[in-house]
Amino acid sequence: MNFTDKLAKQIKLKNNPSVLGLDPKLEYIPASIKEKYFVKNVNYQKAAAECIIEFNKRLIDALYDVIPAVKPQLAYYEMYGIEGIRAFNETIGYAKEKGLLVIADGKRNDIGTTAQAYAAAYLGKTPINGTEQEAFGVDALTVNAYLGIDGVKPFIEECEKNDRGIFILVKTSNPSSGQLQDLKLQDGRTIYETMADLVNEWGSTTAGQCGYSSVGAVVGATYPKQLSELRKRMPKAWILVPGYGAQGGTAQDVAAAFDKNGLGAIINASRSLMCAYRLDAWKDKFTHEDFGKAARAEAERMRDEINRAISEF
Repeated sequence: MNFTDKLAKQIKLKNNPSVLGLDPKLEYIPASIKEKYFVKNVNYQKAAAECIIEFNKRLIDALYDVIPAVKPQLAYYEMYGIEGIRAFNETIGYAKEKGLLVIADGKRNDIGTTAQAYAAAYLGKTPINGTEQEAFGVDALTVNAYLGIDGVKPFIEECEKNDRGIFILVKTSNPSSGQLQDLKLQDGRTIYETMADLVNEWGSTTAGQCGYSSVGAVVGATYPKQLSELRKRMPKAWILVPGYGAQGGTAQDVAAAFDKNGLGAIINASRSLMCAYRLDAWKDKFTHEDFGKAARAEAERMRDEINRAISEF
């Protein structure tokens, strides 16, 4: 089963199009966990990694039957060096053990053999001493397509061979995205519209039975007008939508990303789930130590709110 059909199946099974962004910082992790690992003469990077692993596992334990996927952002692991990468890898393995899809948020891009190496690392296998070995083996990866098809084709090839997926940056949620993405070309299209058209073209070989392609797009919840337009412009592309919750995006903002069957988009929430105990709705009910219970309560609220907005759209 290819990636797009796996994603559709999980969303239908759990009646939930939302994704847990696993972007951990030590400040998010309760004292009881940190006290276990930060002891005298400890290797601080290793201790940080152990804290992250336990934090992530407890979040996954609390949410694996509610959400279809997790999205670890590589930067939050790379900042702790080799131990952080170990935490990233263990998080992937644990999420998959629990039946979750894993989308690595790395925004990788290059050309030629370098792009092939990135694609093999995350979506494929690497030949080592006569055998092919899987490195991270995530289900999907975010990709920056600024270098054009030379930088995208190796990722698409791995999607085709290994039933994986990619999400290409189209219209990102950050305030300055318009500096480049909103510029107009001679034919009247904006750069983000042009990128959306390329996503359509590049995804033509990876369509699943659900009708969607394994080549998806990233479009921010903070630009609801553009999100609605791009849903129509990319009828066969899954849209990964960041910016919900802590960045200000609402359920009403993201509703236009879905088709009439409630498919076609996945909505990411990171801080609003990891740190749900801080939200006004839960701060009087859950402590920092109850972060998992708070995350579950917020994930269920988010699911219901998004589904309601989709049905009313």
